[in-house]
Amino acid sequence: MTVAMRHLSAPDLTPVHTEQVRDVLTRPSLSYWQDAWIRLKANRRALVSLWIVVGLLVFTLIGPLMWRVDPATQDLDQLSQPPGVDRTATLVAPPVTWSGEALTDEEATGLRAIGRADTQAVRLHWDPMPEATGGYRVYRNLFPVGPEKAYGLPLLMNMEKTWYEDRLDLRPTTYYYSVAPLDESGEHAGEVQTIELNLNRVITIDEARKRGLIGDEETPAPGATVELKLHPLGTDYLGRDLFARLMHGAQVSLFIGMVAPMLFVAFGILYGATAGFIGGAVDAVMMRFADFVVALPFLLFMILFKFIFQVEAGESGIMPMLVALVILSWPATSRLVRGQILQIREEGYIGASRLLGAKTNYLILRHMIPNTMGVILVTLTFAVPSAIFTEAFLSFIGMGVAPPTPSWGSMCNEGIKTMLTTPHELIFPAVLISITVLAFNLLGDGLRDALDARMRSRE
Repeated sequence: MTVAMRHLSAPDLTPVHTEQVRDVLTRPSLSYWQDAWIRLKANRRALVSLWIVVGLLVFTLIGPLMWRVDPATQDLDQLSQPPGVDRTATLVAPPVTWSGEALTDEEATGLRAIGRADTQAVRLHWDPMPEATGGYRVYRNLFPVGPEKAYGLPLLMNMEKTWYEDRLDLRPTTYYYSVAPLDESGEHAGEVQTIELNLNRVITIDEARKRGLIGDEETPAPGATVELKLHPLGTDYLGRDLFARLMHGAQVSLFIGMVAPMLFVAFGILYGATAGFIGGAVDAVMMRFADFVVALPFLLFMILFKFIFQVEAGESGIMPMLVALVILSWPATSRLVRGQILQIREEGYIGASRLLGAKTNYLILRHMIPNTMGVILVTLTFAVPSAIFTEAFLSFIGMGVAPPTPSWGSMCNEGIKTMLTTPHELIFPAVLISITVLAFNLLGDGLRDALDARMRSRE
């Protein structure tokens, strides 16, 4: 079988112009990091997480410069107030001593309030009860008295007078006052009378002028209203601005969550790269020491460092926590970098560099570590939420940042005590911790996909 050979002539050979070749190319030449950025932008979850992280940094660094409220300042007129609550207060005259005068209306009977009931004072008066041979006991409750007969906080016991003035930590809410007659042994001897009172928020004119709510030259008449200071996210149980405390708490939480991973990841990189490059007995000894560090108990060393740094009760243990995280958290990074170095050192360009006389430190810093930067960035991104969660956990159990220094963990510890009555004190710091940890985890997952060369080879 013969094959006919056809000779090509000049007209058959048409030159291809450069413009035509450029049109055929569908993708320009990109560097490693440019390609990774394009792949990261294609991942919506990772991109949204990146913007959330940027927003948290703005909230932490720029927020306190714009919202200049001292996180330790107490607003005693707004204790444990949720966001969006009414801030109106009525101006009143300074309180005067009450000697127990009854109503002028002789037809009023039973337990009753004398005058106005507000956050300045609540004055109660009741008719004498024949069965009260041992006096009376006054209760105050935030909830209605049910069949279980839970009357609430006893304000005064075994008193013989038929009136009482309450000035104990009054807030603009609904109170249920109860008066119980007592026998000689101090037990309830008859029917308990209960009254429901809705308290209005009031403030004296002098106090309003002192707090800057009215001008020094203004002389408003009693009964006028003023607006108290704005707290966008409410206040805690001491009247401190929750928005300011969240921003200053973010500085502590993100400082520990970002500085500690940077330090122990950097140490783990150098340790693992050295062990992986040298190899042999040195590698074995260094990795066994890393295994020993992994076995050390973190909480025990946290307590030990608190003694070493002489952190007293009530002081913030930021430095012991930072040192414990750096000393005990590097082995995972060193193992990961060591595995990468063991693979990279067998590459041809490493052998060529050795033949040209490159030293060990030059090979590690110039060739090996830069080629593991993708893995290092992913490791760092996953280490940040772990450190933040560790800080929050330690502060929550009282071993980390201690009040009054705010951190998200310590704020959760304070908020859980009043979560049934004022849940916003717990919800806001817990939500910020959850959002931060989730954002860093999703960002790390996106970086892992964007920087993985094997993922690019499959496309």
